[in-house]
Amino acid sequence: MTETDAVLRAVRERVDPTATERERLRTVADRLVERAEAAIDERDLDADVVRVGSTARGTWVRGDRDIDVFVRFPPSLERDELEEHGLAVGNAVLPNGHEEYAEHPYVKGEFEGYDVDLVPCYAVESAREIRSAVDRTPFHTDYLAARLDDDLAADVRLCKQFLKGIGAYGSDLKTEGFSGYLTELLVLEYGGFRALLEAAAEWHPPVELDPESHGEASFDDPLVVVDPTDPERNVAAVVSAANVARLQHYARRFRDDPRESYFFTSARDPMDAAAVRAALADRGTRALAVRFDDERLAGLVEDQRYPQLRRSLDGLVRGLEERGFEVVRAATWADETAVLFCELAVAELPAIERHRGPPVHVGEHAAGFYEKYADDDAVYGPYIDGDRYVVERERSVRSAAAFAESELESVALGHAVERLVAAGDYVVLADADVAVLAEEFGTELAAYFDPRP
Repeated sequence: MTETDAVLRAVRERVDPTATERERLRTVADRLVERAEAAIDERDLDADVVRVGSTARGTWVRGDRDIDVFVRFPPSLERDELEEHGLAVGNAVLPNGHEEYAEHPYVKGEFEGYDVDLVPCYAVESAREIRSAVDRTPFHTDYLAARLDDDLAADVRLCKQFLKGIGAYGSDLKTEGFSGYLTELLVLEYGGFRALLEAAAEWHPPVELDPESHGEASFDDPLVVVDPTDPERNVAAVVSAANVARLQHYARRFRDDPRESYFFTSARDPMDAAAVRAALADRGTRALAVRFDDERLAGLVEDQRYPQLRRSLDGLVRGLEERGFEVVRAATWADETAVLFCELAVAELPAIERHRGPPVHVGEHAAGFYEKYADDDAVYGPYIDGDRYVVERERSVRSAAAFAESELESVALGHAVERLVAAGDYVVLADADVAVLAEEFGTELAAYFDPRP
């Protein structure tokens, strides 16, 4: 047995569901389906019930306790009727559950120790005829069930655990990683987990895979996996370039030095306020944080919140750099509050800034620039530097903190963040004052100041 074989066997012993787990899941899932079918019969609805997701396909990892049940209605049913009947069935099956909303409402709850999503969808003829995104999901299950044998399912579990261990698993917009379905398709495409890692180690993005050779659209993503059930969809659309690179990095590391530790994350010890101040002092950098405490932002679900925060962080960084402040690195975090965090090499600037005008030879335009500043006692100049007029004028803001306090509205922000900024519902923290963030974001700060691939 090779070293790699030994590592993979050890990991499988930790991630493969036990026989007892499998039987328990099967029993509970069958009862759930029976309850859903009974609720349909009681209401005399034209619908059927299917199980989907990893527990239906046998690719779930030990300890996962999620069961996904879909109730399929005829495509002729109006959308409001689908929602009404779907929620009625969901609430009957999960009387202690609660309603959540993706593209349309569904019921989420607990049943005999398992987390259950009961989702209504349309029973369309093909994934190309979907009326909502969830209509595809049963086709995914059918496609994979016909192709994944026990060995490939075991390799899917290994791959999922590897992606979890390196922090690249999850298709939510916070993680921007690999979904379960994408992981299954990749293992299937390459014929196993080890073959996938060997291939990924040598990828040169953009990487394009089309399992059914039927793609009909072009995509501008670092990884493209055309959905076998829908030729116009990239299953990997949410995967960030960083997570593609992360998979490549750790694929190479595992190939060269196979270790069990790659599959299992070790929790970071959170930093306290003193450690944050010490880290900034050691690095000789400055810090700036913009914190939002308003529930209009904190109350957003992650798939709404993180795109808005990332857009706002990009706008803040561009705004700082356009004004001469040098940003080393930036990050955004959210929990009870939300934070845009910037570490700066330059956070203070001189009282004046250099403003270059047009070349002297451009005539009227150059004359207009000269006349604008010729009698302005607040500027130095105009003078000629090379072939251009130049003035040195007072800066509107001299510190990064002052910019965030007075000119944040001038940068591109996410819509929800923009509303908070316009209302003044934010707090600016600078330098040692950012240490207060450790109380809520100690783990994130620990990861920030000790970055890993």
